Amino acid sequence: MDIGTLAKDTYKRRYVNRKETMAYVLFDSSKNFNIDEYQTRFIIDVLKIDLAWNTVISFINGIWDVINDSLLGTLIDKTKTRWGKFRPYLLAYAIPGTILTCLYWLSPVFFDKNPLNAGKIIYWLLLAMSREVVGTLREISETGLLANITPNPEDRVRLYTTAEVVSAIWESIPQILMGIFIDLINHKVIDMKMDNAFIFMGTFCAVSGGILASFFAIYSTERIAQSRERHSYIEGFKTIINNKPMLIILISDLISKFPVSTWEHNYYIDVLGSSSLRNVVIIPGAPLSYVSYLYINQVRARFSTKSLWIFGQHLKDVISLGIFTIGSMRGIGPKGIYQNRLIMTVLLMVRDIFYKGTLSINKILPREILTDALDYCEWKYGYRTEGVTLATKSMAYKLFRNVTNSFNSAILKKAGYSLNAGFGKQSEKTKYFLFAMSMLMPSFIGLLGIIPKLFYDLSGDKRRRMYEELARMRLEKMNAYEQETEHQFSIET
Repeated sequence: MDIGTLAKDTYKRRYVNRKETMAYVLFDSSKNFNIDEYQTRFIIDVLKIDLAWNTVISFINGIWDVINDSLLGTLIDKTKTRWGKFRPYLLAYAIPGTILTCLYWLSPVFFDKNPLNAGKIIYWLLLAMSREVVGTLREISETGLLANITPNPEDRVRLYTTAEVVSAIWESIPQILMGIFIDLINHKVIDMKMDNAFIFMGTFCAVSGGILASFFAIYSTERIAQSRERHSYIEGFKTIINNKPMLIILISDLISKFPVSTWEHNYYIDVLGSSSLRNVVIIPGAPLSYVSYLYINQVRARFSTKSLWIFGQHLKDVISLGIFTIGSMRGIGPKGIYQNRLIMTVLLMVRDIFYKGTLSINKILPREILTDALDYCEWKYGYRTEGVTLATKSMAYKLFRNVTNSFNSAILKKAGYSLNAGFGKQSEKTKYFLFAMSMLMPSFIGLLGIIPKLFYDLSGDKRRRMYEELARMRLEKMNAYEQETEHQFSIET
């Protein structure tokens, strides 16, 4: 069988076995098996760190991100072990990542409620910097390993789809339970301190998630041979600038995920008066999230990657703008519709139904596009620089995120948000501000992310040709390496 035939066979063959697939399902669920959605409430309701100091912490952590990501990206790209390039870091992440996350949620045990406690502020800064290191290791290692777990792109899509469908069964349970706890405590239905609810749920999820994540590092396999040459950070950075698909992803992410927001769960709690109302909102659309995976292969075959990418990521933004417009109207009485629990619940349900009906597109396409862009680098330059590429992408996004998080904390303070106001007692001005910053600004900025996506062209025949040529290139390199090894062995003997 010639190399061309072998290349086409590689494109069709399945490499990832059932054990590896289930290990990834557990790993994928571990990323969302947490109560991170309520981190802001934890900071302002339980830990109570002054918003101005939280702004400073975010700014310092943003600077650290730049240094941290560049160093780790270069380190990973220079790694070459018999376990692979990325697996060792996933294994190394598990224990310290779990410990640091436990320390995060255990913070109220160590400190009082004084927002200006110097020890608490220093502790929070050091903890944030440490968690950034292990978080970067996990993020780069996971994406890099998935890009190398199989040379067949359709095999990767199958892996992503299986993980999303199966892990969705249980991964959202902690967030649902935490929302219920918050409401029961705020409305004094149960006699429990908010501190204890966060400590128990946070540490339980941290330990459980750490155990789930470790399976993938143990059972996964890297199947794409890495370049034997070592490349500098500058060389890796240049590949991003010249890698059109990756550059488009980076620019689009920086725009559409620019986190100018006060987080939607604050609107649910401080304006609508119920955190668990979010659980009610998602009920009608829940079955559609599973139905959406039944047609993902059909729509991928019928529509271009670019159009699906735009549709999947920005439909929710369009609907959110409509909700903001309706919510800003004056209702019966002096209050706006945005405070009417019944009307807003219906509107948010409609948005969630459309979102869940297209969930597979929103979940699968971005992952597929990212790994395609990583493979594009090998196709164009003949070598892979996932570590530096992903680190640079992460660094740019985190730098923007931390700057805007600092901005968000400052805006929250400027809008009159009081850490001591108590449940449901923020001013009317602050409540409308929370509504606008959870609906208007995120969706308006998100829609700007469509612009760079319009220039994306790695799909259809071009994508198919890339993977067929990549398979041929990899087989030729493997044959050349084997011949070189045999020749060296014959000389030595």
